[in-house]
Amino acid sequence: MNKIYVWDLPTRLFHWTLLGLVVFQWASAEIGGDLMDYHLLTGYAIAALVVFRVAWGFAGNRYARFGNFLRGVGPTIEYARAMRAKTAPRYLGHNPLGGWMVLALLGTLAIQVTTGLFANDDVMTEGPLRHLVSDRASSLLTEVHGLVFNLLVALVALHVVAVYAHRIFKKEDLIRPMLTGYKQADDEDGEKQ
Repeated sequence: MNKIYVWDLPTRLFHWTLLGLVVFQWASAEIGGDLMDYHLLTGYAIAALVVFRVAWGFAGNRYARFGNFLRGVGPTIEYARAMRAKTAPRYLGHNPLGGWMVLALLGTLAIQVTTGLFANDDVMTEGPLRHLVSDRASSLLTEVHGLVFNLLVALVALHVVAVYAHRIFKKEDLIRPMLTGYKQADDEDGEKQ
């Protein structure tokens, strides 16, 4: 076994910064009041991170690139079946299901940011583009903003469960590599090195 540099610094900073910002978004929305000003600013930061990650998906290192981990439906189903049969290959980067999770999280965050731009809380906070839509449209987008946050929480929970399932069932630590950048590699990895 040898160590391979998988998660570059920009990818790791994106991951952990995004986590902190999403937690803050939840807390600030729950508490409200003066924190809503920061909620808006944090939303801009999340928008910038999503744009960065999409760009990094094309320009980043090998393991950050979408082309390295996005697979079609057939290979993804095949991987899921192999996982169920406990014969799934190990991947240094994202496995096919993990690749789809990346897209789901980025897409959900993009919807969350976009709806937040038009949302309002009917008290004192409005998204910066709220004035461009009708009251009815703003109310609808506000409702979607709340529902999509619940979807985001469910996806994050699934992501965390998958990370711990890898640790328990596959004896593969996925947290340390997201902190250090390095992952243990062996000859059975499912992707060419």
